[in-house]
Amino acid sequence: MVPYSKEESRAIWQHNAQFWDDAMGENSNAFHRQVVRPRVNELMQIQPEDFVLDIACGNGNYSAYMAARGAKVVAFDYSEKMIALARKRQRAFAAQIEFCVADATDCESLMALRRERPFAKAVCNMAVMDITDIRPLFRCVSDLLAEDGRFVFATQHPCFVTLTERYKTPHSYYGEAISGQPKEQCYYHRSMQEIFHLCFEAGFVIDGFYEESAGEKETPDIMIVKARKSGKGTL
Repeated sequence: MVPYSKEESRAIWQHNAQFWDDAMGENSNAFHRQVVRPRVNELMQIQPEDFVLDIACGNGNYSAYMAARGAKVVAFDYSEKMIALARKRQRAFAAQIEFCVADATDCESLMALRRERPFAKAVCNMAVMDITDIRPLFRCVSDLLAEDGRFVFATQHPCFVTLTERYKTPHSYYGEAISGQPKEQCYYHRSMQEIFHLCFEAGFVIDGFYEESAGEKETPDIMIVKARKSGKGTL
């Protein structure tokens, strides 16, 4: 599936980091605010004192949203530059957000995020399609969550959003997330079946699901999934 390497993907995000921070600002762009965030918020149900893992956190604006509601957050990205920008932008929440550099495709890197208490919740906003291999991520998130913990992820809808004609076969391609970004990023297409089966293998049951689009069109741009840890993986 992977003609593009993890190192290439990281280099692209390093190059795009300042543009991304400028574009997303304090409150994300309109697409995230209007299409992504409402359903993510509904499925996350952030409560005061929640302990949350924010996966591929970008400039940390969703971490800040959760921290403003009383959550404690460990947020990570594999772009060192993006994490430096997140720490700067979200310095008002330094006591509540711990920003880390970590690799979502590497179990050792992910398990180094374990803290004294398990995470109650984990969230990944529009990054599953940017990650070379998501199997380690799903397995490790399950290990890092408390029993009955929830993992909410929003990702582009694989049935309707792709630049190729293939659906069932995993593949990758270059694309642009925000108009004008310096470099096109690597996208990794997986069918819904593959994504859901990886959830089941990792010991999750899916008990929340939405499909959302920008505007009034019938075909959705994204899907938002709530996976609950059951402790009964299929592997």
